[in-house]
Amino acid sequence: MKAEERRARIARILREQPVRVEELAGRFEVSPSTIRRDLATLSDEGAVVRTYGGALSAAPGEQSLHERERLAPAQKAAIAKAAESRVRPGAVLLLDAGTTVGALAERLASWSGITVVTNGLTTLDALADSEGVELVSLGGAVRHVSLGMIGPIAEGALRGITADAVFLGADGVVAGRGVCEGTAEQASLKRLMVEQAREVFVLADASKLGRADSHWWTPLDRPWTLITDSGAAEDDLAPFRERDEVTVVVAGP
Repeated sequence: MKAEERRARIARILREQPVRVEELAGRFEVSPSTIRRDLATLSDEGAVVRTYGGALSAAPGEQSLHERERLAPAQKAAIAKAAESRVRPGAVLLLDAGTTVGALAERLASWSGITVVTNGLTTLDALADSEGVELVSLGGAVRHVSLGMIGPIAEGALRGITADAVFLGADGVVAGRGVCEGTAEQASLKRLMVEQAREVFVLADASKLGRADSHWWTPLDRPWTLITDSGAAEDDLAPFRERDEVTVVVAGP
């Protein structure tokens, strides 16, 4: 098992309950020092909080965008690179708010001849100086925690647009159910994004797979593509691979 996969699985275990180093070492058949290094990495990424002899999951509740920018940067970069390869010249794209989609926007800054429609302030910032990209803001009320625009203004603008592809972020994604979000307004806007796009891509690092921490959902009841990172365990990928409507892409390092 790769270190990235082991750390992703450790993070998921710790979301259920605190676990001691020795227990994790036995479960993964590695040395305690290896687990301590894993926990140190997860702690640096903000995914866990170290305790004496073990660790527990980071405090519940939605993290700010600036906090999330420090989490899993290599994984987000790999996902963004894989997502960029799905973009076609001349395309009209819908880009969701969030840090992983923001990483894709940074890669698109050198493109020319595409149109990007977004509700994300990070994407607007990344593409503001890109003369080759036609940049369209949906407008709406700004959620300061995520720097995304939501609400009736954003939805009204979106209803007048069709796109070749939408790239969604997610707080969590569950096979057969869809994308989990922190508020009803976020879930509603994502649902409309899905309806207005010809192709649907969900960008979610390994820690988001199977995660259902909130109560608001955007159903994915049509063909769509999951792009995740190489730290994803096969057990977590299996529910997605088993569904005919889902194409799974695992981004390399």
